[in-house]
Amino acid sequence: MRALSRLPDNGGMPALVLCTLNTRYANASLGLRYLYANLDDDLRADARIVEFVIGSRTETLLETLLALEPKVIGLGVYIWNVEETTQLIAMLKVVAPQIRVVVGGPEVSHETTEQRIHDLADHVVTGQGDLAFNRLARVLLQGGAPETKILAGEVPDLAELKLPYAYYTDEDIARRNLFVEASRGCPFKCEFCLSSLDRTALPFPLERFLAELAALYERGARTFKFVDRTFNLNVRTSLTILEFFLERIEARPDDPCFAHFELIPDHLPDKLKASISRFPAGTLQFEIGIQTWNPQVQANISRKQDNERAKDNLRWLHAHAHAHLHVDLIAGLPGESFASFGEGFDTLVRLGPHEIQVGILKRLRGAPIRRHTQRFAMRYSPMAPYTILANDQLSFADVQRITRFARFWDLIGNSGRFGRTLPLILAEPPHSAFQRFLALSDWLYAETGATHQIALERMLDLVYRWLTETAAASVEAAQQAVLADYVQSGSKGRLSFMTRGLSVASDRADTKRSATPARQQRHLASRES
Repeated sequence: MRALSRLPDNGGMPALVLCTLNTRYANASLGLRYLYANLDDDLRADARIVEFVIGSRTETLLETLLALEPKVIGLGVYIWNVEETTQLIAMLKVVAPQIRVVVGGPEVSHETTEQRIHDLADHVVTGQGDLAFNRLARVLLQGGAPETKILAGEVPDLAELKLPYAYYTDEDIARRNLFVEASRGCPFKCEFCLSSLDRTALPFPLERFLAELAALYERGARTFKFVDRTFNLNVRTSLTILEFFLERIEARPDDPCFAHFELIPDHLPDKLKASISRFPAGTLQFEIGIQTWNPQVQANISRKQDNERAKDNLRWLHAHAHAHLHVDLIAGLPGESFASFGEGFDTLVRLGPHEIQVGILKRLRGAPIRRHTQRFAMRYSPMAPYTILANDQLSFADVQRITRFARFWDLIGNSGRFGRTLPLILAEPPHSAFQRFLALSDWLYAETGATHQIALERMLDLVYRWLTETAAASVEAAQQAVLADYVQSGSKGRLSFMTRGLSVASDRADTKRSATPARQQRHLASRES
């Protein structure tokens, strides 16, 4: 367990602790820093941020919090941490019932009273809590008690809201992802997403926002992850932000920064393309939510997308930009059959993004997709993250197959470790790329009974076996591809076919040495001798 704290300057124990459980240490919580920034000065001086990582021992988290002797603890609750946060509060209320507990965040902002965490907490702030939490914290720290348990947050005036970026610590800047936002909200109504509840996207004052980014940059920040749902909605703003990063990259090419944006796939005018094309490799990443190519499914979930224009834009990005392309596809949407999902995956493979993120539909609390539950027989897990289990198009067994497909695709297709082998796996005729990889996924699970904790050497061996024993690939082609990926990985183990007397051509050994550092060449030479 690793906790990160921002200590107040008064040297004493904080009366107020702001806390959450992140998915991993590398992700610094933007939400907690907004709450901290918008506390009144006297409250902020007596507050501290404490961040944990999911999967930690609850008793250890509790011990860390109690050692601070707070009077009030505010906890950020999300779909990924609600179960563990509930356990933490339950235990806290047993050993220290005098501490007032406030929860807020997307997971508790809807269907609030149906949740156990609502019953355990003293108060719940729903919606945007930047301002409401400050008012509640003052009342609680003064010994008061609001009349209602649930307090509704409000949409703040973004021109007046205090920005949180000064509260990223030096350790955050050196070691963690820094999340930033140039706007809040989303004008689209995709029913699987909570942003569909927003009226529109509201921008922060651009000059003020860029000044904050500049201050972070001067402190050494080089990785900026934008959480805007619609980065390229306002092209003029997008161009200004891209130019901000280009100026710094061009001024210091030996120390470039990296920016990540969520991109609307069918909105890429020429001016934006011209700016994007100037970014060198390794400095720009786009997360592009396609979700489905099926027009009927898009209509079912109120998703407006020009598919042909989106395809053209992906082709252009692949051909003319150096940006890393991460494209999302969701399985389990209402009306999407197994075959239709596979066709969508095949379409993405042909468009050539660097990563295809295969997601499994989750029923976020409050998301409008719940209106389809009866019509499409949508059946979700009753436990977070409320993943789809079956619907009228996909049986439970179908969903499990796609879930395993997604996991193996991450290990093989998205990892970058199978660059030479993946084209052999996906070689289409007479089957599609989806059918080929699904066959591999089914075979891998039958062989291992697992989708996690498979060492790279074992996975390479398994893929080699599938190619040569099941997929009818030539031994020579499979050896060349798997060996190239093995060498590229820098692994120091041995593949099974290297010890079974199968031939390895001398020109392949020469190729391996020419593509590897001198020290690794010597290692390979000594091993082959």
